[in-house]
Amino acid sequence: MSQPSEQAPRPSRQRRGRQEARGLENDGGLAVRAAAARALVPVITGKGSLTGLDDHQVVARDRSLFKALCYGTCRTLPRLEALAARLLVKPFKARDADVQALLLLGIHQLLYLRIPAHAAVGETAGAARLLGKEWATRVLNGCLRRLQREAAELQAEVDRDPAVALLHPKWLLKALRQAWPDDWRAIAQANNAPGPMTLRVNRRHGDREAYLERLAAAGITAHLCLHAPDGITLKTPCDVQLLPGFEEGHVSVQDEAAQLTSVLLGPILAPRPGARVLDACCAPGGKTSHLLELFDIDMQAVDSDAERLARVEDALARLHLQARLTHGDATGRDWWDGEPFEAILLDAPCSGSGVIRRHPDIKRLRRPSDIKALAVLQGKMLDNLWPLLREGGTLLYATCAVFPEENSEQIDAFLARTPDAEATTPEDVAWGRPAGAGRQLLPELDGHDGFFYARLRKRKA
Repeated sequence: MSQPSEQAPRPSRQRRGRQEARGLENDGGLAVRAAAARALVPVITGKGSLTGLDDHQVVARDRSLFKALCYGTCRTLPRLEALAARLLVKPFKARDADVQALLLLGIHQLLYLRIPAHAAVGETAGAARLLGKEWATRVLNGCLRRLQREAAELQAEVDRDPAVALLHPKWLLKALRQAWPDDWRAIAQANNAPGPMTLRVNRRHGDREAYLERLAAAGITAHLCLHAPDGITLKTPCDVQLLPGFEEGHVSVQDEAAQLTSVLLGPILAPRPGARVLDACCAPGGKTSHLLELFDIDMQAVDSDAERLARVEDALARLHLQARLTHGDATGRDWWDGEPFEAILLDAPCSGSGVIRRHPDIKRLRRPSDIKALAVLQGKMLDNLWPLLREGGTLLYATCAVFPEENSEQIDAFLARTPDAEATTPEDVAWGRPAGAGRQLLPELDGHDGFFYARLRKRKA
């Protein structure tokens, strides 16, 4: 990840003195690092995530650096923590997790960002004063300067552990290896690289070939996605406000793998204007809006998280689309009016193991026990929603996960206990690979995220 061009120069000694006198509140170089440390504390202590990260707590010029620090540190956390353990004489106390976060931020800057070493060391150490812990400046300064001197030796030492070298917790790397013995290393490498920015062109305003020309005219380099018929991937991510027609709803941001929902449901929905469709667990609304862009359907979108459901409402408003949004739980039916659906999309809660590159805090926050618990929840949702489907109707099961327990094994078990269910997942597609009764996509460098799909039809009596 490159250093943002907005990185502020290190202030002069005279200016630093004036800022210290008034609390350093206006020094962006220190403030952005202190803000990043505060944002990382919930992650490194296992109590929160980067979801909803608010970059408005720093000045505009430092926002891209703030995000690069937070996401980059999470992405490389196993290696940073291994190095920190060797740099410290003794660990910080639990109440000083913010200082630990500063140390991790400093190590990340020295090893992974094109930030001058004096700024990475001096401004990271100095940021401890903004956290009210001036005593830590000397400790941080000493650790980071030692890393400068002994970087090669220390990295070689910690990288003897494959989990550290591949930037994954031991349990996660082991699980990937068991699930995908021939692909686990490639999956880990894809997880460690930021995912590309992929767009979904709204066909109501033109095709993707025409939009590609609009991007070129705006000086934005991109190429057509290989598998998603509405997808375009940018060479370099950019602010959505720079995308032609974004505010008017001409385009949205959505990974290529997620866009394949429309490919799988298209044959079912295209011939049936007004078909009743349920999108269960619909937030943040990408698949909901894609289906509405393409098909004339009666959509009910359900989610148990009211705050995330509001994001679906915002997405639909920007795209000038309509659906019946319902705050409800897919393990219950108190929101259902009793009329069966022609198609159901169950984008089930999952481990997120296919989108770690977009949510690197998963490496710290996910636990081995979560996989089993999520599989139980997914099974309950399948069993609860299946009776809501009319005879001859289709349920599309999807996750952004790569573990068989959540995917192929989940669907195989459902088919075994559900006599009127049959798999209709297509085999003649160029994407993914067969996985039980479904199809598995693994995360690819410069390509799509990890995803699983299984299409099921309810047999007529």
